[in-house]
Amino acid sequence: MASFILRRLAQMFVTLVGISIISWVIITLAPGGPIGLTLDPKASPKIIEQMMKNYDLDKPIYQQYTLWLKKLFTGKLYSFKDGRPVMQKINERIWNTLLLNLVATIIIFSLAIPLGVFSAKRQYSFLDNLGTFGAYLGVSAPSFWLAYLLILGTVLLFGYPVLGMRSFVTEDFTTTEIVLDRIWHLMLPSIIIAIHGIASLSRYTRSSMLEVIRQDYIRTAKAKGVSEETVYYKHGLRNALLPTITIFGFMIPGLIGGSIIMETVFAWPGIGQLAYQAILARDYPVLMTLNTIAAVLTLVGNFIADILYGIADPRIRYE
Repeated sequence: MASFILRRLAQMFVTLVGISIISWVIITLAPGGPIGLTLDPKASPKIIEQMMKNYDLDKPIYQQYTLWLKKLFTGKLYSFKDGRPVMQKINERIWNTLLLNLVATIIIFSLAIPLGVFSAKRQYSFLDNLGTFGAYLGVSAPSFWLAYLLILGTVLLFGYPVLGMRSFVTEDFTTTEIVLDRIWHLMLPSIIIAIHGIASLSRYTRSSMLEVIRQDYIRTAKAKGVSEETVYYKHGLRNALLPTITIFGFMIPGLIGGSIIMETVFAWPGIGQLAYQAILARDYPVLMTLNTIAAVLTLVGNFIADILYGIADPRIRYE
């Protein structure tokens, strides 16, 4: 186990370096740049040259990359857009994103796994077919389209604002009203984010459960008179969790990485919205830092999933 962990950590380090290099090359070679967006089009060549020097954009790409890496680890990385420390800008928003996606993840796992098990128990029934139709609809429907429908519907039905983390005017609100207002603004984007996850995870759980309940040990448990709930949820579900663990590993980056589309649509001040603004401004330090964080979280998520495989299935051994 220890040798496996060390090997995986070494692989993660090499992969992270490769990802950061590729990301830097793609970002810096993309059309446009921060100079053209921050300066007046009529600025003199001398001013442009000075700005290029200030941003280290006059240096070769490999030198720009090493300088970015050095500034990242020394905490001296500043945004091209407003000159603020990059980590300070990220720290201001990361907790908003974590709260939003944590609620969405709780909704996903609370609903998707029971729905998947229920569909497997009632295979080809009306409710199973209805769940399959709903899952295909949830996977296929664009999330931004569902978000706009929800915003339009809630405003027309309730006449209550849904954008941002809170209402614009809360001075006259009581403490209870402030809490309810925050929950209202939190739940709507969380539900939209959760729809796709519920649809896909419930189908994965259903498919895995159908495979498991056909095994001999499940038939034996049923023949011994073990209750249906015990057979499905105690004996069957644990062995059907491997696809769920894989999906959980991929969800970890989303907890902090944020959703660019949802945070932009709902004006939620999170990491996703920050990434969108950095893309528009060609803010390389912010973009690269966010890409690196996403890469680290993705690698960590896969690593945690590998460890959980062994916990869920004792037959898996690490060498």
